[in-house]
Amino acid sequence: MKGNLIIISAPSGTGKTTILKNLFTQTKGVTFSVSHTTRAPRSGEKNGIDYHFVDQETFARMRANNEFLEWADVHGNFYGTSREEVNRRLEQGLDVFLDIDVQGARQVREAAGQECLSIFIVPPSWEEQEKRLIGRGTDSAQTISLRLRNAKKEMEDAGLYDYLIVNDTLDESVAALRAIIIAQRCRTRRGPDGQPLVLPR
Repeated sequence: MKGNLIIISAPSGTGKTTILKNLFTQTKGVTFSVSHTTRAPRSGEKNGIDYHFVDQETFARMRANNEFLEWADVHGNFYGTSREEVNRRLEQGLDVFLDIDVQGARQVREAAGQECLSIFIVPPSWEEQEKRLIGRGTDSAQTISLRLRNAKKEMEDAGLYDYLIVNDTLDESVAALRAIIIAQRCRTRRGPDGQPLVLPR
């Protein structure tokens, strides 16, 4: 029995990565799709685990052959979600998370239609969002201002998603996301652990 394809998006600094990290420690049968990228590996990154690192020519060929569910040009480097990668993991019965932005989500919804579930995570307020971005201590005031403007633009797509989660507290957000995943599994005749349900005869 196939797993579920799950899109998850959020403005920068909303806490999506932390939520997902906690969900994955608490939930069996979930995985990430490993994206393809043309950028060089960073220190500690491993090919096939963090990304599939490919050259521009390979990426262009895959794009021309319609091998990506979605792709984007980010500051001159290309990133893409492989259809084959996603389908292989879905066929294994795994729920596959696509951690992508709103533009990528539009592409996947167009390609996958009703066969995907989409979740958007929002901050409790813009004041809190700004405080979190400042608290990370990684960005300049100018970059934070740009991230906030981009976040407000991304929020225009929030209504296109199946579910919204307000990340006020981490535990509540993880619990909400886990509840959505379990509900979707029940809808597709699988148990909370992701295994197919065996009905009594």
